[in-house]
Amino acid sequence: MQDFLFYLNLGWEHIISLDALDHQLFVLALIAVYSYTDWKKILVLVTAFTIGHSITLALSILDVFRVPSAWVEFLIPLTIVITSLDNILMKNKKQTLMRANYYLALIFGLIHGMGFANTARVMIAKSQSIAIPLLGFNIGLELGQIVIVSAILILLFILLSVFKVNKKDWVLFVSSGVFALALKMTLERLPF
Repeated sequence: MQDFLFYLNLGWEHIISLDALDHQLFVLALIAVYSYTDWKKILVLVTAFTIGHSITLALSILDVFRVPSAWVEFLIPLTIVITSLDNILMKNKKQTLMRANYYLALIFGLIHGMGFANTARVMIAKSQSIAIPLLGFNIGLELGQIVIVSAILILLFILLSVFKVNKKDWVLFVSSGVFALALKMTLERLPF
């Protein structure tokens, strides 16, 4: 149980900590087009991200493949650039964009999972089963994402209901800001 809690906390920190800005920006860009009434769809969306993250993390821990960390550190913000740009370019096709986000969450979750793979590979001993560490880590990650999503949805509710902010303005503002930050991160991490 102690191992499970250790990895649960590690997953939580992986998404909640101040060092996790890239993951937080990705979640923000991913859910920007949704409304607070879409909370069930959003839970499915972040779970798709966690599933992608889990698959790559497991394959990487099992040493099925390795991607150089410089490329991973470059690809992670690039996924955020693509997601936020998608929000901007498809702002008038909300339903299409919402469907596409499920695939983006799963596929880009695969990339984000590589970001923790090297650390996890070192932490989990060869003789140790990966089931408990992966389960704990991913539950912690999912709980952290739910907290972040909840905070965003509360903010969105206040902006739309109290301050009467236009939803399209919210999507454009958030996506543009996330795009700018992620583009800067991407350019700083060019692997060549």
